[in-house]
Amino acid sequence: MERMVGTIVRGLRAPIFKQGDDISAIVVETVLRASQIEGFSLLDKDVVAITESVVARAQGNYASIDAIAKDIHTKFGDDTIGIVFPILSRNRFAICLRGIAKAAKKIVLMFSYPSDEVGNNLVDINVLDVKDVNPWTDVLTEKEFRDYFGYNKHAFTGVDYIDYYKSIAKEYGIECEILFSNDPKTILNYTKSVLVCDIHTRVRTKRILQTNGGEKIYGLEDILSSSIDGSGYNEVYGLLGSNKATEDSIKLFPRDCQTIVNNIQKYLLEKTGKMVEVMVYGDGAFKDPVGKIWELADPVVSPGYTSGLEGTPNEIKLKYIADNNFAHLKGEELKNAIYDYIKNKEADLKGTMEAQGTTPRRLTDLIGSLCDLTSGSGDKGTPIIYIQGYFDNYTK
Repeated sequence: MERMVGTIVRGLRAPIFKQGDDISAIVVETVLRASQIEGFSLLDKDVVAITESVVARAQGNYASIDAIAKDIHTKFGDDTIGIVFPILSRNRFAICLRGIAKAAKKIVLMFSYPSDEVGNNLVDINVLDVKDVNPWTDVLTEKEFRDYFGYNKHAFTGVDYIDYYKSIAKEYGIECEILFSNDPKTILNYTKSVLVCDIHTRVRTKRILQTNGGEKIYGLEDILSSSIDGSGYNEVYGLLGSNKATEDSIKLFPRDCQTIVNNIQKYLLEKTGKMVEVMVYGDGAFKDPVGKIWELADPVVSPGYTSGLEGTPNEIKLKYIADNNFAHLKGEELKNAIYDYIKNKEADLKGTMEAQGTTPRRLTDLIGSLCDLTSGSGDKGTPIIYIQGYFDNYTK
């Protein structure tokens, strides 16, 4: 019988992960149990993906704001700390700011505008045009910003992040000066000691500051890159990818993900004889068309994946082939012609007309986005995603 279904994505329910759990064993057990109960067989090139959150929970990769504060003070001492380009997030940055504020004497907080790096608006970009403000050249104080744009709450969270972040500093009794600029060099007029808080543009920001007179330049990836008094840490990403755990602690991005995915692949191969690909995933890489918010607040979509997930898709555009190469055919004759074309396609279609309109993104970014949308961020209870048929094409 002809196969009628292509890619199948299943969100697998798993136990609530706790610190000390054997993440690899639980994932393998969950996959095998799901296959028995739901009646599907594991196949070569299937994909099992685990959300980074449960990996970090099992590792106990947590830290307190006291640990953040100690690391900040070690690096900056009693200097005025410039904080540049923080994202607007109660979950992601506000808890980190508590640790920073706890260690500082004074901070100068410089926002990018009209939005942060991942698209959270401080002000509608159209209002900038009306007010004749150029965000690429104009530096605004807090008063100037308020005079131009007033008080604006985030469309989704209902938070005025300028007031919110300033209130955190006030809780710890420190002075907090607010600036708005998209030029990293602006902060050097206030202090030479800077904490770079952008995520995907951090390398450029640090380079600009270091080559223009910055003296103590660190990024979020440099804070808690090693353990502070037994705290959790991430040697590669530091505070990047962290989330609020409690009012005074964070969960960091997981460590040693490569070892975990390799072990899961090995155990599944031993138990089933199938070579299943494995990845750990965080935020998906997609943008909300209404709020204009880019989902990816993690430093990467996948901090660990098996070798079969390297690279990008090598696909032809079916409608292009059907409308151009085989426009004179129809029915079974058209189907057979496309079958043959796919089976004999080039090993690398990059730059060819046949591949135009396909998605030239990394497999881990595509699959991670699929997983993130499937598991969601709430109470679905499916931190493990099982995917079949992703690497199949029309001929399979």
